Amino acid sequence: MMLQAVSRSIRNKLSLLALATALAALVVSGIALVVYDLRAYQQAGFSDLTAQADILGRASAPALAFDDPKAATEYLQLLRAKPDVAAAAIYNSKGKLFASYTRRDLDLALPKLPETDGSRVDGTNLVLFKRIVENNEILGTVYVRGDYQVLGRLLDYLGIFGAVAALSLIVALLIAGWLQRALTRPILDVATLTRQVVERRDFSLRVRKTTEDEIGELADAVNDMLAEIGRRAEALEQSNRFLEREMSERQQADAQVRKLNEELEQRVAERTTQLEAANKELESFSYSVSHDLRAPLRAVVGFSKILIEDHAGQIDEEALRKLNVIQSEAQRMGQLIDDLLAFSRLGRKALNVVELDMTELARANYTGLNGQYEKSPVELRLGSLPRAKGDRVLLGQVWANLLSNAVKFSSKLEKPVVEVSAISDEKEHIYFVRDNGAGFDPRYHAKLFGVFQRLHSNNEFPGTGVGLALVQRIVVRHGGRVWADSTPGEGATFYFTLPKEGSHGTV
Repeated sequence: MMLQAVSRSIRNKLSLLALATALAALVVSGIALVVYDLRAYQQAGFSDLTAQADILGRASAPALAFDDPKAATEYLQLLRAKPDVAAAAIYNSKGKLFASYTRRDLDLALPKLPETDGSRVDGTNLVLFKRIVENNEILGTVYVRGDYQVLGRLLDYLGIFGAVAALSLIVALLIAGWLQRALTRPILDVATLTRQVVERRDFSLRVRKTTEDEIGELADAVNDMLAEIGRRAEALEQSNRFLEREMSERQQADAQVRKLNEELEQRVAERTTQLEAANKELESFSYSVSHDLRAPLRAVVGFSKILIEDHAGQIDEEALRKLNVIQSEAQRMGQLIDDLLAFSRLGRKALNVVELDMTELARANYTGLNGQYEKSPVELRLGSLPRAKGDRVLLGQVWANLLSNAVKFSSKLEKPVVEVSAISDEKEHIYFVRDNGAGFDPRYHAKLFGVFQRLHSNNEFPGTGVGLALVQRIVVRHGGRVWADSTPGEGATFYFTLPKEGSHGTV
């Protein structure tokens, strides 16, 4: 139905195009011919009247000269042989009517006075005035009035135009019919083929090329398009098959991943349960170690103290020195136990994050350490530190450990100095503690933050080797980093960072 509608539309358009073209050509040419003929008709009429007026003037000149109206009238009566001349008259030099002629079927009033030389159209008549001149003397004037049947002539032309137009339109219809068969048939073939391609999805169909003109080029273009679409469709089908296989494989892989995730989650749950149990056992063990080790240590310290107090007179100086060493080492072992327990419990303690004034926190922790080395009072240079977010107790422990180390390792100098300051970048605050003390060998930098790792002997600088390990663990839990640099004998600088956004990790 659609093809029939398209066919009718194209045929109608071609027919209307042929008819409109023919009709337009006829109208334009007819108007041109009518205008040309009417002008020629008017000019021929004036030419004929002018010739008649010349003849009448020459013939009537003697009659005017001898005042013979009868002779002039006889000359005018000769106009009966010219049926298109309606009236004529001769006026003398004084402008009086000298002789006249009127066609029998007319009753016209002649002009009372002659006009100047000239011609004009007066309704359905042509009017001419021409002077009669003889030897440069004006003898009179000739008046001639002729018929001007322009309406009848126009009607005749319209009749001829109607007949010619009808015949031309019939010929145009015949030509349009031939054009329809020559032009629309290939186009209808293309439309039919495209409909078949859409319905069958068969891109191997081709249009039969019957001409070498633009319609033939259209057929070639449609065939090329179908060939390209066929190649694209085949490639798309292959791609779809490949995607289907890949999708199937991916679904299988997803199923395997889900299965592995489920197994992993199960294993994680089992391992979490095991770790929780291990943590409970470790906590229990830590408590047991704390309880079981402290009792013998207390006994060692207590009995050595009693031995010194009760039997001081019976003990020589060397034995007394050794008893003091036993007490000192027992106390140091108690401190080691306390530090070890604090280190093991740190990972299980929840962070209580608040906003902190780091300047005040550093000053408060330094004040608590200031009385430890009275012989060499340390000069503290405390800068303005940016505020941070974190656990007050744990970060206070960081400041206490770093400041304690700085004071301890610079205490043997005459003018020990400890500097505390900070810098910031886009992501974090970087705090540092710098001293002018003993420093350390950078080759052993990796041992700084290990548990019980010490770079100086206990006789030189006492300590347990747990303080920096605690600092690192606390800072990492807050999402920061810890490092240090030093030159032996020129002091050391310890750095730690805290994120600006207050994000905190867990260890």
